[in-house]
Amino acid sequence: MRNAARWIAFALLAVVLVTSAPASAAEDRPVVRVGTEGTYPPFSFHDQKSNDLVGFDIDVIKAVAKEAGWKIEFVETTFDAIFAALDADRIDVIANQVTVNPERQAKYALSTTYTYSQGVLVVKKGNTDIRSLADLKGKTTAQSVTTNYAKLAKESGAKVEGVEGFSQAAALLSQGRVDAVINDNIAVLDYLNTTGSDAIEIVGDAGDEINEQALAFRKDDTALHKQANDALAALTADGTLAQISKRYFKVDVTVPNGGRADLSGGDRSSSTVSRIQDAAWPMFRGLLLATIPITVISFIIGLVVAVVAALARISGIRVFDWIARAYISIIRGTPLLLQLFIVFYGLSEIGIKFSPWTSAILALSINVGAYAAEIVRASILAVPRGQFEAAATIGMGYWQSLRRIILPQAARTAVPPLSNTLISLLKDTSLLSVVLVTELTREAQYAAAASGDYLALYAFAGLYYWVVCTVLAAFQDRIEVRLDRYVAS
Repeated sequence: MRNAARWIAFALLAVVLVTSAPASAAEDRPVVRVGTEGTYPPFSFHDQKSNDLVGFDIDVIKAVAKEAGWKIEFVETTFDAIFAALDADRIDVIANQVTVNPERQAKYALSTTYTYSQGVLVVKKGNTDIRSLADLKGKTTAQSVTTNYAKLAKESGAKVEGVEGFSQAAALLSQGRVDAVINDNIAVLDYLNTTGSDAIEIVGDAGDEINEQALAFRKDDTALHKQANDALAALTADGTLAQISKRYFKVDVTVPNGGRADLSGGDRSSSTVSRIQDAAWPMFRGLLLATIPITVISFIIGLVVAVVAALARISGIRVFDWIARAYISIIRGTPLLLQLFIVFYGLSEIGIKFSPWTSAILALSINVGAYAAEIVRASILAVPRGQFEAAATIGMGYWQSLRRIILPQAARTAVPPLSNTLISLLKDTSLLSVVLVTELTREAQYAAAASGDYLALYAFAGLYYWVVCTVLAAFQDRIEVRLDRYVAS
């Protein structure tokens, strides 16, 4: 028996040693957070079938991570928020076709170039008014506002309308809402080949300059910057970068004059029905794992804040009243999107750093609290003053009468407007992609960017919102019925 126990002990020790060694080695690998759009095919996008994050830039940064010994985590956000995320230490590197220019070289540590491309001018099919950058003066273009192409469009005299990606810009262009788009020739060719669109066309190069793309790091992150450059050099020498490029473009775009990209074999097109089927689960997952939980948590916290602010307003104590008034005025007088940016990016600059979820819940709770405070205050004031007096005659104190007499009656009045606030809050979560939260609308954006089928996919996302809002409305009716017992018949 003792021999058996001894052998079992040896076996357990061997298992621990074998399994712990790789884990220890893995723990020694630095975790590098990679910022990318996820909506910019063929560089960074979600596969329509598997919903996996794929693309040329994704494969490149994975190869760099393997060579450098990194463990990487992808953080997806809009391109216009991606540099703010890097500045706020929310990500460590941007892998999203960052074009090298003097401004970025001055502010960021850019790696050695890993893509060479040419900017092109795109117009609606049949437009003969625009053939060069000189023709853009007084015209309107659609660009991601923080890109090099947006700057080029402005310098050419064009008005720039901000969009999140090229597929949105192409949609605006085909609808005649803008006059032109400047973008990377590879991204444009990919869009034309994968969507089969004949509504837009390339009419020429956007200048003679060849654009260089690089990975972007913070200036003080010298270790990661050096490791990336060493890895890129090794990957260039052993032909890995060339292999990745040829897999996507049939030519080597990682070297100057490597050839004109050919994306004719990259067809990702499918029927609208199959696109909806492929996107249905990721959207539902975003609804179930982000949209609904964040809505519920934010509303509960916001309701507590609202009650406190409302009681401060009616307390008669001037200091409390002034603080509550200032809070309500500031929050109601500023956009929710701005509040999200301040909480997530702004506070990081003074050393206060919250996770994406915490930032989302904090901003939404503060926002809904300000709006709901006036609803709660009005509902309390709607209860006849005689209710306080009647409670006092039977020996109830102020707080006891408030809790047992006034608030139950006020709740009946407050339920309908608070339900509207809850429904608005649910829809406000669609803004959370700017703070790196992937919710229902962001999943819809991933699917639409990869296919260009905006109407069907966004309408389907709207169906999810409508169903949840309908359920909330039914829940509101049930609550009103239950609270009717507090109303004198």
